[in-house]
Amino acid sequence: MQRRNFIYYSLLFAAGCTAASSNKYNVISSKSSVSLPKNLRFTSTDEKNIEELQSNFGAFKTAIEQVLETKIEMVLVQNYIAAVTALQLGQLDLVLLGPSEYVISRARTQAVPLTAITRPNYYSLFAVYTKSGIKSLAQLKGKKIALGNLGAAGSYIGPMKILIDAGLNPKTDVEIVLIKEEQKRILALKKGEIYASAFSNNTYDREVIQKKADSEFLVIAKSPPLPNDVFVLSSKFEPAVVELVRSRILQNQDKLIQALLVGRKHKKYNQSQFIPANDADYNMIREVYQAIGQGQFL
Repeated sequence: MQRRNFIYYSLLFAAGCTAASSNKYNVISSKSSVSLPKNLRFTSTDEKNIEELQSNFGAFKTAIEQVLETKIEMVLVQNYIAAVTALQLGQLDLVLLGPSEYVISRARTQAVPLTAITRPNYYSLFAVYTKSGIKSLAQLKGKKIALGNLGAAGSYIGPMKILIDAGLNPKTDVEIVLIKEEQKRILALKKGEIYASAFSNNTYDREVIQKKADSEFLVIAKSPPLPNDVFVLSSKFEPAVVELVRSRILQNQDKLIQALLVGRKHKKYNQSQFIPANDADYNMIREVYQAIGQGQFL
């Protein structure tokens, strides 16, 4: 998922100070006396317009309405910051977030991690242009490198983790530039404007391997597996409601995953499962924020 600028995080912090199917899981009986809300307002933070939101999540909306026996209203937000603000103000109920977004959302709104969507083989990497002569992370010291969206798990947080684990200080040992568009990062590599670029493995596969350009590039480092995307529910709901929603999603996950896969942007979920979300799984994101001096956002 694509993430946003820290200047907005600081604004959000100021606002927040004044504002908020598997039998192996323990499931709640469908005959439970707990009543679900008649309407849930849902969004994902990656959609540019309402048509895109409806196209990517229309089938999922229909499926989850059937599973929860609740009307789902899709709400377009301009970005992740708007989604978190809407959660704070009680204008959203259910949101799909990337791992980095989740960490900030949890800190600001206490939104409840509902279910995670596993992302098998999801990691970050650094690639170099073969003609650069760079073959290791150590050779990047003193060099200019590119990361993607500020705060993005795949193109920012994961790559920061790679640098830190390699003993490179992201603040002093390399010169980091942010280039949002993947194609522009690839072009910058070819032109010699940067010596290495970060990608998520999904992006690298789409923009390099599938275009049969992998012979031009060399992957010099990979991150540990990145945390899963996660659905969060507004903290306004009682624990019994949260558990019933979670239970129904887990019981009906095959149906819901198939509905998600209808969306053009959701092929990444092809081998995914819904699992109970565990907040501790996102500590890696928090550790990176702390290491790069952005712990105030947590």
